[in-house]
Amino acid sequence: MSQGYVGALIKVRTVSEAWEKAVLKCWDEGLETPTEYGEKSREILGLLVVVEEPFGNPRIHRGDLHIATKGSLQKYIDEVLEGTLDWAVKEGKIHYTYHERLFSYPPKGINQMGYIVEKLSRSIFSRRAQAITWVPEKDMWADSPPCLQRVWCTVRDGNLIMHTTWRSRDVFRAMHMNMLAMTELQRIIAEKLNVNVGAYVDFSNSAHLYEKSYGDVERFVSVLKKRSGGQF
Repeated sequence: MSQGYVGALIKVRTVSEAWEKAVLKCWDEGLETPTEYGEKSREILGLLVVVEEPFGNPRIHRGDLHIATKGSLQKYIDEVLEGTLDWAVKEGKIHYTYHERLFSYPPKGINQMGYIVEKLSRSIFSRRAQAITWVPEKDMWADSPPCLQRVWCTVRDGNLIMHTTWRSRDVFRAMHMNMLAMTELQRIIAEKLNVNVGAYVDFSNSAHLYEKSYGDVERFVSVLKKRSGGQF
């Protein structure tokens, strides 16, 4: 069996280019595998994406149908950064939000993002400034546990570097908004530390395209080929 689907590196300038290249990589090189949901997916195990200028333009890719929905991006960013859906976790209507896990980690409500800022304020080169989302007693047998697992930050040469790790990633429908929200978080941390925003590094254990998105992905790839004259 070919191992081409194991391990891939994408290194680009902008978030929008990172998403485009990730979709193409999974579409062209992903292995078709079954899922727990009863549908197939095209999957790469171990996709590393390096975005050199997270706030370089264009940040938003015009080909992302989900961001095109009016207000969807801002709604998602507010959910991650402001905790606009944390009330639903408290009432048991949803399992988690990233804001809840990062800013009020259960059961004691630990503000891990506050810790990252404080840790780097005290020791700018620290390798210990991280936050996790996984709560074993809550997530091991949950139907929909968090995809984001860890956020790690450090500062080098006056730039805040952020790494994020994802156990599972719907590349076509979720990755772009994930990266946009995480880099906004990176910017906020950088401002609190009075440093610049550096590179954003994004790692997915399983980066995949679900079968139900195949038609949309095919149309997306077709448009890209037309714009590039048939070549990537």
